[in-house]
Amino acid sequence: MSTKKIIVTGKVQGVFFRKTAKQQADTMGILGSIENRPDGSVLIYAYGDAEPLQRFIEWCKQGSEGAKVAQVIATDIAETKEYRWFEIIG
Repeated sequence: MSTKKIIVTGKVQGVFFRKTAKQQADTMGILGSIENRPDGSVLIYAYGDAEPLQRFIEWCKQGSEGAKVAQVIATDIAETKEYRWFEIIG
């Protein structure tokens, strides 16, 4: 199990990106959180097994219908927070 910090840029706000990402995460068994950032990007903390995490990152590169993803930056982090589900913040 590992945690990824994922930053998604492009047209990712106002296109149901967070809602659709939560649906994907729930289906894949990913825990964590997603939130809009003031600069127009989306910040995700995703916790789970390696293979589902990679599939989730690949989904982020496409995003929801209407999204135009410019870049996805995923980095491993040592997360100490315990996630119980995948939540939309804000």
